[in-house]
Amino acid sequence: MSVKITAVAKQLPKYARATKDILPLVEFWLEGQEERFKRKVLKIFENAAVDKRYSIMDPEDVFLKTSFEEKNDIYIKESIKLAEQSLTKALDKAQLKATDIDYIITVSCTGIMIPSLDAYLINSLKMKQDIVRLPVTEMGCAAGVSGILYAKNFLKANPNKRAAVVAVEAPTATFQLDDYSMVNVVSAAIFGDGCASVILSSYEEESGPEIKAEGMYHFFDTEHMMGFKLRNTGLQMVLDQSVPETIATHFPKIIHPFLAQNGLSIKDIDHLVFHPGGKKIVQTVEDLFEDLGKNINDTKDVLRLYGNMSSATVLYVLERFMDKNLPKGDTGLMLSFGPGFSAQRILLEW
Repeated sequence: MSVKITAVAKQLPKYARATKDILPLVEFWLEGQEERFKRKVLKIFENAAVDKRYSIMDPEDVFLKTSFEEKNDIYIKESIKLAEQSLTKALDKAQLKATDIDYIITVSCTGIMIPSLDAYLINSLKMKQDIVRLPVTEMGCAAGVSGILYAKNFLKANPNKRAAVVAVEAPTATFQLDDYSMVNVVSAAIFGDGCASVILSSYEEESGPEIKAEGMYHFFDTEHMMGFKLRNTGLQMVLDQSVPETIATHFPKIIHPFLAQNGLSIKDIDHLVFHPGGKKIVQTVEDLFEDLGKNINDTKDVLRLYGNMSSATVLYVLERFMDKNLPKGDTGLMLSFGPGFSAQRILLEW
């Protein structure tokens, strides 16, 4: 029995600003800092390979002294809206009703809400009262792929069922106003807000790329590399500068054994559906693949157009491939990285 991805749909927040238009706000935030430091920070924003980003709050409000409570309240309110809009779009693409979904997985790491997002969606969309729900809250950027992986395993065990994965993230709500560290600066320069939903099915007659295999790869002794610290001021980003180098070191072990287990090599993969973690990570991955004649142009485009939206970002890349009407038999490799440190992989066949 096969499990297929039948639809993907994104939803962007209502606020948007080009990077060049954010720079004056960054300069205002940097008042009182050394001139050399100011120039360095502005250069980081200009060279982040992000032309535009979207956010759940007006960019001016990001740089105000709002409390963790105030920002988290905005996160809850706007996340529910974005998730409902995104899931409705995905259901429309798949020509389904909300009551056709048997399993819902919601993914987010940039705010805190209990009950979790799925409970709100079940009520607002009047989904099944016996729907199975799973919130995934602490896997960071990797969780978009993780959610699909969990949905696939549920559907594999349950023929003629459907699942929805909804990833919504608002990294702008985690910006630390009084933190002038490079980690806070770099995360502000590369991250944006966004939401995306995926519909999966174990109905044989429904079409879409089939999930042929999936797997996780865990890096030992790397818990310090990525994540959040919970402060009185909110969720403070943890992002070690060694992340790109660590990924490059492990990359052969992440890719080649996984493909070999499925009788393939990287030369057999037609499409790379990779999460754009940031300019340095994108460059690292691109360098590793350029000799094989592969490109990650869609990954770079998503980073440029929207920034890194944590778990939702790889789903934006996936939507671009879904919209291309790819030939039957084409293969794709989904890959994302997240706190732990871990890599999540999915092998697709159209």
